[in-house]
Amino acid sequence: MHAAGREASNLPKVNIVRHVRQLALSLLCISIFLSGQRGEAGTTIRVLSYNVHHCEGIDGQLDVARIARVIQATMPDLVALQEIDNRTERTQQVDQAAELAKLTGMYFCFGGNLKLTGGHYGNAILSRWPLVEVQNRKLPSLGDGEQRGVLTARVRLPEHAETLSFWATHLDHRRPDAERIASARLINEWLDQQATAQSVVLAGDLNARRESAPLKVFAERWQAAGDVELPTIPAENPRDQIDFVLCQPTNSWRVIEVSVINESVASDHRPILAILEWSATPHQTAGSAP
Repeated sequence: MHAAGREASNLPKVNIVRHVRQLALSLLCISIFLSGQRGEAGTTIRVLSYNVHHCEGIDGQLDVARIARVIQATMPDLVALQEIDNRTERTQQVDQAAELAKLTGMYFCFGGNLKLTGGHYGNAILSRWPLVEVQNRKLPSLGDGEQRGVLTARVRLPEHAETLSFWATHLDHRRPDAERIASARLINEWLDQQATAQSVVLAGDLNARRESAPLKVFAERWQAAGDVELPTIPAENPRDQIDFVLCQPTNSWRVIEVSVINESVASDHRPILAILEWSATPHQTAGSAP
């Protein structure tokens, strides 16, 4: 130990300068990396939406662990899950949301909208951060269709005073669009009725295409992540996009990337991943007051 200390003390001054410069360069690289995670404009958030078909793949296999592996591979911060079973007989009375949370190491909440074979069926949220103020709200039910809902939770990110609200939903699949339009209008009303202005992400299976009337209703309040068609169904050979990530207010968000995950067996939908940059303080838009 003493010899090593003496050897270090005898280093030429030029070598000491070089080591200092190398240390400064390393710190700069770390700073650049961190800025990519929490850029100057905001925080990068990875949002996944996945209709998991009660964890039954198109191969007929019921496999919760397989769904968990698909989720983990995308490294999400927030996940909206649709068609989740909670202790139903058809899925061996497993609490699927709790099991997925355990397997992925994430926090979770579940919102049951329909009683089914001894349990419940609905939406779930997985989150890298703790969830508070969880609420499950029912959507309009026209005719004899399945009851649908919106599961909402508030998320507090580390080092942020402001909270982010995350909403997960699954709209009716029947034609025509009447129930989906009614649901979109009610969701917009809920957004307008929030006690405090906050940033919101809405993700889920909207059972509607980009050019449809329900998406036009959502467009009155929300920004869709991505502006090109990204087919999510059917899983084996996707032709249509009905799964979306929406965000609001538009000046709080920047869409970095949107992609459909190449998974064709685990469910009858492919998951969609949106990488977003969130600024808790909205960006000033052209023409706005200083």
